[in-house]
Amino acid sequence: MPRFLHLADVHLGFDRYDSKERTKDFYRAFENVLDKYAVGHNTEGVPPVDFVVIAGDLFEHRTIQPNILNQAKLCLQMLKEHHIPAIAIEGNHDNRPYGTQTNWIKYLADDDLLILLEPERSPDGDIVYEMWDGEAGGYIDLDCGVRVLGSQWYGASAPRAIGSLAEAIYKLPPSPGHTVMLFHHGLEGQIARYQGALKYSDLLPLKDAGVDYLGLGHIHKSYVEQNWVFNPGSLEANSVEEANYDRGAFLIELTPDGIQAELKTNYLQRSLVRLKLKATGQESSQQIEEGAIAIIQSAIQSGKLNPAVEPMVELRIEGTVGFDRFELDIKKLQQNLKTLSGALIFLLKYEVDLLEYATPLAEDASRVQVEQEVFTDLLAANNTYKKRATDLAKGLIDLKDLQLEDQSETELYQFVEQLIEQSN
Repeated sequence: MPRFLHLADVHLGFDRYDSKERTKDFYRAFENVLDKYAVGHNTEGVPPVDFVVIAGDLFEHRTIQPNILNQAKLCLQMLKEHHIPAIAIEGNHDNRPYGTQTNWIKYLADDDLLILLEPERSPDGDIVYEMWDGEAGGYIDLDCGVRVLGSQWYGASAPRAIGSLAEAIYKLPPSPGHTVMLFHHGLEGQIARYQGALKYSDLLPLKDAGVDYLGLGHIHKSYVEQNWVFNPGSLEANSVEEANYDRGAFLIELTPDGIQAELKTNYLQRSLVRLKLKATGQESSQQIEEGAIAIIQSAIQSGKLNPAVEPMVELRIEGTVGFDRFELDIKKLQQNLKTLSGALIFLLKYEVDLLEYATPLAEDASRVQVEQEVFTDLLAANNTYKKRATDLAKGLIDLKDLQLEDQSETELYQFVEQLIEQSN
């Protein structure tokens, strides 16, 4: 029975955090998952597969550095040496812009390291499937009895393209067995804030045309719909927000009774840890700093965070604080927490609101009364001064009057010193 490995969103050359080690993570994940679950060098007794499919976004960028191209070549050469075909389509990250004849995916295909499946256009603009001839084509019939169909990145025009693709499939000769199709697009309802997602019903023309397995890419979270639509997710998390996503590579077996799919996640991946500190508005800046350190220490003691593996760590400080944001040195705290956690990358998200007081004022309040209440509210919102807010507010009004009287800076400074001393 045919078996294959379904990957998507490899994103070689990922550079979002400006870390060479983080960029290498994406290569390590790609190489390791192929070695374990395609070639079969694993301890789970999983034998080699008949072929590998990559459903878009092999690369992070259309323009790549030589070392990133070499990473792809090393991994694909491993498959070639074990006589395992690698079949790919372009995704939105690595597709050719309109009018461009080639890119690095096409280069790898020309170098006989992968099979790039792309349907063509007839003179009338219709989608046409031609069999892969060793250099180009939209579909291939493999020796294991599986037909694999390609597609392109259609973006917002995907719903219209699906109908044309289905019509083109109807015109093909009978499939030698199961039919697998690769399509780089996402389904609605899988992740938040994703515009342009397809409905499941949008894909059904492809099923009616004979597609037994629709292999998707694009969304970095793994999901399955009706045991027909399969999306493995990205091999590595592209952001800390993806830390809780199920993702990996689908190991697929096509049987007479249906599709047997297993999501493989046991390969090299960087550990990601997300933590949170809730501020109530009663803490001083020093207490917030101490709380952040305590959270990291607790995560280490519980085993959630292992400094030895150089994880990626995010600590989000949320809520309300009763001090000026400049009283907390965020950059220094971030560096200290990075050292404590042993993190490769430490992200400190300081997203707090300032504690505010607003004393109701009568409509006929005098200017002095308004000033008194405004100063009092500002001081009461600061944990350092709130216990002396009333006295300090009166002192600030007096200070303002002295300044209006053109008192010297020395006299004003002496007044402030006395005010603070009397309020202690």
